Amino acid sequence: MDKPKFVIAVGASAGGLNALSEFVAQLQPDLDAAIFIVMHLSHTSIGDFLVHNLKQRTALPCEVAVDGAPIKKGHIYVASPNLHLLVKKETIVLGHGPEENRWRPSIDVLFRSAAAAYSNRAIGVVLTGLLDDGTTGMLAIKRSGGTCMVQDPNEAEYPDMPLSVLNNMEVNYCISLASMGEVILGITQTNPEEIPAPPDVIIESEIAERVVVDYDNVKQLGEKSIYACPDCGGGLWGIDASCEGQSKIDRYRCHIGHSYSEKDLVIKQYEVFEATLWVALRMMEERRNLFMKMENDHTRKGLSTMAKSYHEKAEAIQGHVDKMKEVLFASQKSV
Repeated sequence: MDKPKFVIAVGASAGGLNALSEFVAQLQPDLDAAIFIVMHLSHTSIGDFLVHNLKQRTALPCEVAVDGAPIKKGHIYVASPNLHLLVKKETIVLGHGPEENRWRPSIDVLFRSAAAAYSNRAIGVVLTGLLDDGTTGMLAIKRSGGTCMVQDPNEAEYPDMPLSVLNNMEVNYCISLASMGEVILGITQTNPEEIPAPPDVIIESEIAERVVVDYDNVKQLGEKSIYACPDCGGGLWGIDASCEGQSKIDRYRCHIGHSYSEKDLVIKQYEVFEATLWVALRMMEERRNLFMKMENDHTRKGLSTMAKSYHEKAEAIQGHVDKMKEVLFASQKSV
């Protein structure tokens, strides 16, 4: 049969190319699983580049994921740039929904969909990377009875992502890349009785899959916060992402589908704040320049009183411009 018993969802970011190459080299040809990979990509064709590199390290078929394609045992599927990669029970889904943790494709989206579709037959693997994409998705896998595995942070080129998972939950394995193939093979040789994923995991996966704009669905996931979504301006709901025996992961989601960890929300808020300041600075400088032009025009006409008035207005605007630059440069230092 081509249908896999397990799915393996893998997430990587900075340093991911080398880590993924070593990871796929450990996978056995008779693995009863399909492998899905999200690496944070630029909006270019680097997905094809990643597939080309992985093919050099594994005998398993490796390809860029295609929407609607059937999931086959022993195949490696790589996320396309600027598209979420989601797993259904037998089919691949590519999502055009909003970014999560400022990324599309997002590791959390992949992991959550794997948990919703395969519950305790999902294996989550977090490799090297910056910040914390993958943590809440890994918790969804854990809460669904799946297996949680992270690269040993001591060997990760960028340990942030593995450490974020370790700091927020108990994982099944924290091991080196060289050990993962054997461990994964052992897991896939078991035959656990499937159990349903928690309802909230399924709801969030459906939001990402279908871009469901539904207040009622989001209300089931958490409580309305005081914060606004920095991407669309809608209200953010605080998601209760804790599970029994685990620390609480603070996370926020709007009804459109934008989702942020606390760290990513702070970063996104600053990006919007900085962009707003640059727009305000540009508008003030344009206004100052217009006053200066009007001053010169009236001076040439001999209208000294009017010229003086425009000169004073230009000087006042210059004072605001100088203060705005101070605020802007000070905010950059505080990031």
